[in-house]
Amino acid sequence: MTTNSKPRKFRIRTSSPLAGATGPRDAGGSDAPFTPSPSDVGADDLADGAGTDGGSAAFRIAPDAFDAEPEDRGDPPRDVGSTDLADIRREGLTGRQLRMARRLAQKNGLTVESDFDAVRQLRLNGTDPFERSNMLELVVPDAQGSDDPPDRAMLPQTVAGDSVPAPQVAAPPPPDPTYQVSQLKEIQRDIARRRRRKLALLFARLAFFVGLPTAIAGYYYYEVATPMYATNTEFVIQQAETGGTALGGLFSGTGFATSQDSITVQSYLTSRDAMLRLDRDAGFKAHFSQPEIDPIKRLPADATNEDAYSIYADNVQIGYDPTEGIMKMEVVAADPETSSRYSRLLLDYAEERVDDLTQRLREDQMSGARASYEEAETKMLDAQRKVLELQERLGVLDPVAESGSVMSQVTNFEIQLRQKQLELQQLLSNRRPSEARVAGVQGDIARLQQAVQELRGQMTDGSGDAASLARVTAQLRIAETELQTRTALMQQALQQLETARIEANRQVRYLSLGVSPIPPDEPTYPRAFENTLLAFLIFSGAYLMMSLTASILREQVSS
Repeated sequence: MTTNSKPRKFRIRTSSPLAGATGPRDAGGSDAPFTPSPSDVGADDLADGAGTDGGSAAFRIAPDAFDAEPEDRGDPPRDVGSTDLADIRREGLTGRQLRMARRLAQKNGLTVESDFDAVRQLRLNGTDPFERSNMLELVVPDAQGSDDPPDRAMLPQTVAGDSVPAPQVAAPPPPDPTYQVSQLKEIQRDIARRRRRKLALLFARLAFFVGLPTAIAGYYYYEVATPMYATNTEFVIQQAETGGTALGGLFSGTGFATSQDSITVQSYLTSRDAMLRLDRDAGFKAHFSQPEIDPIKRLPADATNEDAYSIYADNVQIGYDPTEGIMKMEVVAADPETSSRYSRLLLDYAEERVDDLTQRLREDQMSGARASYEEAETKMLDAQRKVLELQERLGVLDPVAESGSVMSQVTNFEIQLRQKQLELQQLLSNRRPSEARVAGVQGDIARLQQAVQELRGQMTDGSGDAASLARVTAQLRIAETELQTRTALMQQALQQLETARIEANRQVRYLSLGVSPIPPDEPTYPRAFENTLLAFLIFSGAYLMMSLTASILREQVSS
C-alpha cells in the first residue's frame, strides 16, 4: 500500500512586483503588505545557498517587515510627489497609472472621489503609487533553529543586484490662477461657438428641406390653385320585394343582397368606359382643358385618354359601404353646374348598368319557361285535332253514348223476343192451334232474332269499310287520353311560366337616390390650411428619415 505525497502549493506570479510579498502570519498575526529595503537582507544570507531542498537557499518573510515604517527601518523619508490636484492633473498620468492608484487606494481602505484624488490621498499617506519595489527586499534568509512552521513559502536563491537610482525630475512651477481661468473661459467660448454653429446649420437645413417646400406648397394652395366645386350624391341599389322563401328573404333587406351589383356599378363608374361616355355626352376633356384651371390640374389640349382618365380618377370618387349597401359619389368640377350635371349623367349610367345586369337573367328564365309552354300547347292541340278527325271519320260523336244506345235497342228487342217466344209456346199448347197465328208469331220471333244479331254485330264486328263500335270506342278513348295528358302538361308548363315570370320580377334591381345631386354655392377645394399642414408633416418626416439614415451611415463608416 502506498501513500500519495502532499506536495506544497505555490501561487506565485513572477511577473508581479509584489509576488511572494505575503507569507505565513507571525506571532502577532499581521498580514499587511510592506516595502522592504536592501538593508533588511544581509550579504551573508545571500551567500548562504546550502539547504535541504535540492541545494537551493530558502527565504522567509521578515515578521517585522509588515508593520515597520520607513522611519523604523532607518530609511530616509522619500519625496512621493505633489499633493495638489492641479499639479497632479498636469503630470500627464496615463489611464493605467490612474487605475493602479485607485486599486491601491481601495486596498488601503481609502475613500476617494476620483483617480486623481486617489493619487493625492496615497501621497498624503506617504505612499508612492507608482514605485516598483524589488521583491528581494521583502524576504530574509531562514535562520537555523527557527520556530517557523514547516509549510512556509520557499523561494529560490536570488542574487540581489545594485539598485538603479531614479532619474531626478525637476519640480513643476506653481500654477497660475489667472491662466487657468483664462483657459476655462476660452474652452467655454469655444463650446458656445460650436453650439451656435451647429444650431445655425440645423436651422439652415430645416429651412431648406422643410420650410421652403412647405412655403411653396402653401403659396400654391392659397394663391395658384383653382377653386373646385364638389357635388355629393348617395344612392342604393335595391331588389324587388316579391316574397319568396324564408332563406331568400333573410338577406333581402340588407346590403348583402345587392353587394355584387353595387360593386359592379362602382367598378363601371370608375372605369375608362364611363369616362369616355361622359366625354361624348358632356365634354369632360374640354372642361378640364380650360385655361382658367391651374397648370397642375389642367388637361393638355392634345391629351390622351390615359391623361384624361388620371384627371377623371382624381375628380370622380365613388365609395361603397358594404354594411349598409350605400354608395357615395363625389364629382369635382370647375363650376357647380357642371359638377351637378356630371353627377346626374353618372347616375343615369349606373341605372342603365343595373338594368343590364338582370336583363339577361330574366330573359333566360322567361325564354325557357315560354318554350316549354308553347311545346306543350302545340302537342295538346295535335291530340285534340286527332280526336276530332276520328269522330268525323267514324261518324261517332261519343262512343259511350253510341254504345249505350245500341245496347238499349238490343235489350228492347230481346224483351220483345222473349214475349213472342212465350206467346208461341202458349199457342202450341192448344190442341188445335191456329196455323195463321202460329206462323205470325214465328215470323215475329225470327225478325227479332235477326235484329238482335245485327245490332250485336254492329258493336263487335265490322262489315266492309265500316269499323266496329268497339274499335271506334277504343281509338277515341286513346285519343281522348292523349288529349287529357297533353292538357295536363300544358297546364303544368303554364304554371312554370307564371313562376318564372314571378322569379324574373323578383330579380329586378332598381336604383334609389338617398341624396340628390345639388350644385354647391361655395368652393370645396382646395383646403389650403389642411393641405399646407399635411405638406409640412410630410416634409418633416422625410427630413427626419434622411437625417437618421445619414447619421447611421456616418457612424458605420467612422467605425
